[in-house]
Amino acid sequence: MMIDVLVNGSPVPIDRAVFTLLLDNSVAGTYVDYDRALASGSIKLRRLEFLCRRGDIPLPLFFAPLALADAQVTAKTDKLLAGVSKDTFSIGSRAKVELRDVELIVKDLVRKQELLRRHDSTLGKNRVVGVISKAAPTPEEDAAKLMAAIGLSHEAIRACRKKGDALELMIERLEANQVLVARSVQHYMPQRLSHVKFSGMTIRDNKVPFIFLAGGDHGDQQEPVGRTIFTLALMAVLIGRRIFAPMTWDGGSAETDLGREYDIAGAMLLPAEQLRSMRPTSLDDMKRASDEFNVTASAVVVRAMRLGLIRPDAATDYLAELRSEFSQIPSGGPRSAILPENAVKRYGGRELSRRMLRALDASSISQREFCRAVCLDRLKPSQIMDLRRAVG
Repeated sequence: MMIDVLVNGSPVPIDRAVFTLLLDNSVAGTYVDYDRALASGSIKLRRLEFLCRRGDIPLPLFFAPLALADAQVTAKTDKLLAGVSKDTFSIGSRAKVELRDVELIVKDLVRKQELLRRHDSTLGKNRVVGVISKAAPTPEEDAAKLMAAIGLSHEAIRACRKKGDALELMIERLEANQVLVARSVQHYMPQRLSHVKFSGMTIRDNKVPFIFLAGGDHGDQQEPVGRTIFTLALMAVLIGRRIFAPMTWDGGSAETDLGREYDIAGAMLLPAEQLRSMRPTSLDDMKRASDEFNVTASAVVVRAMRLGLIRPDAATDYLAELRSEFSQIPSGGPRSAILPENAVKRYGGRELSRRMLRALDASSISQREFCRAVCLDRLKPSQIMDLRRAVG
């Protein structure tokens, strides 16, 4: 079967199998032009060129034999998977992440890792990667070892007045130890995530591994910042266990097989002895503890259940009530626009921006290349000073 590429109105047939292979393995396969072409059996050349740009696919490949196209896709996938596993790491969730849903973000963050290694000679071997790859007798011991490597304490997290402050503290400590943290910012990333529900991903590197935190609605109806804190703890655990993959997790799950990674993250944020001393049993107790530990009430409920402080049926009831309460909270309305320099800092990460600004000052990289590679051309050279102020 064939697809007609319309060049000035004249059809040029290409192999439908090549067409679907290339686009099914690219973010461009999520665009409406692809579906329309499959339904109609034709596509205008300019629309195919648009899909090529969006999917980073060479146009001539659509006119190549299937075997050649397949070899190119395999080679691209193998290179991409050097930084991230194709398999989704799931905790209490049955959701899966397709590689094409995140591939442009993966490729961009891998390029940023390569850029930083090339221009920053001060980087050493990362001490967090694999620090708990050999499991200790208990999750609490693994949590203590990981937190020591990051330079983070239970007391420091609890001392934060707001959950947002706790999140920034965790990011600061990770980045101080060469674990870079990128966060989702719509329109400032190379790929849309509006159709994808996943928690984030870890990307391999022996010096500067990346954690990417996905934003948006995760479907488990939890307060966003508290959920992100637990997600970040989970991602740090994956880095410590040398696991590099897209990750999904259900923050409102009362499953009994959530796994060791969940328990290590729980021990980092909700240490067993301190939580037991509070003796939380009622839902109000869980909410008070969530404010005390800077996590969601759902996280407290699940942790309390796994420590045997409440029964599984009570945990299920509490989680259902929390979901119901959250669904009744009115929307905050439209968000205020984020400044471009803050958006670039948020997506690329403060530490990456700081280190690459030092490379710029040392003339190791040009302003034009800095704006292209670090800022994805979202900032002009005249706006670099704004980024300097934003990263501090």
